[in-house]
Amino acid sequence: MIMATATAALLTAGAAAAETVKIGIASEPYPPFAAPDSAGNWSGWEVEIANALCEAADLECEITPTGWDGIIPSLLGEQIDVIMASMSITEDRAEKIAFTDHYYKTPAVIVAPKGSDMTPNAEGLDGKILGVQASTTHQAYAQKHFEDAASEIRVYQTQDEANQDLYSGRIDAVQADSIAMADFVNSDIGDCCEIVGNVPDDESILGKGVGAGLRKGEDELREKLNAAIAEIRENGTYDEITDKYFSTTIYSE
Repeated sequence: MIMATATAALLTAGAAAAETVKIGIASEPYPPFAAPDSAGNWSGWEVEIANALCEAADLECEITPTGWDGIIPSLLGEQIDVIMASMSITEDRAEKIAFTDHYYKTPAVIVAPKGSDMTPNAEGLDGKILGVQASTTHQAYAQKHFEDAASEIRVYQTQDEANQDLYSGRIDAVQADSIAMADFVNSDIGDCCEIVGNVPDDESILGKGVGAGLRKGEDELREKLNAAIAEIRENGTYDEITDKYFSTTIYSE
């Protein structure tokens, strides 16, 4: 009986050790961070970084696309275990979930048609229609800093939809992450437009960089991921992945 109990305990421990960690990424494409191919296989900088972190932390992981609007509820409801979806570390989010150390940090920018002479501030957006993605720090920032100046802040479910309307001339500018928008303006469709500059920083909204989100109390997993972030930064894996997607660093202290 004692032996049977011990064997059962070992089997239970083994199953727990092998339990899959579900890494939640946004199901809305966000190249070059994450996007699916025609077969539904996801790739991109953030997907590769997630896989590298799981390998460094010796975790069995599964990439799990999840709708952006419901990604925090999915974490809290245990449908996923970690959020890695370019989620900025903000005070508001930190009241609900825990975060690892940041694994990238880039500024928010305004993109407008070439030759617009627009400036990335309230004066430059006076009377303009500004596009932002729903439920993002960019929406919160625009509503705080530009709502009185802009004629309209138009909210989109995906950044691609906002970019399409900018290209088509239905809006005057978009606000989004500098890296995502660099990818856009370097594309065929984005040749219409240019980054006109960084918006003035507001850490209370834009946050302290992008980190992985976890449920509060998951301290062991958080420590493993923090150690993995430090490891891939130190051993060159982070730079090796980054160099495949970007021409400049996207990590700042």
